Amino acid sequence: MAQALAAAALGQGAFPEPVSGVTLYHYLFVSAALFALGVIGFVTRRNLIIMFLCTELMFQAAGLALIAFSRYHLHHTGSAFVIFVLTVAAAEAAMALALVVLLFRRRQTLDGTQWRQLRG
Repeated sequence: MAQALAAAALGQGAFPEPVSGVTLYHYLFVSAALFALGVIGFVTRRNLIIMFLCTELMFQAAGLALIAFSRYHLHHTGSAFVIFVLTVAAAEAAMALALVVLLFRRRQTLDGTQWRQLRG
């Protein structure tokens, strides 16, 4: 009893309880819906900024699914892997911004179909 009180006083509570009320399926449904919205937005839009925002939405949906599985199984590997997914997403966003600036300087438009006309 004294050890539990000392752990609680230090902010180190017990192992987290499994998710209840909101189940894993709720999180996976939200994740699938976000991913589907990202795919639909990427396929239907021609504006490069919108396309890259949709890829970011798909990355966040994958991260949400990883976090949900991590919490469901009470293991932290999914949470750690999300850090790597976020790092890849940040690198992709930086490269996308550079490509958007390049295309806009050359063609004065952000239409994705203009990429076909760019040559080395």
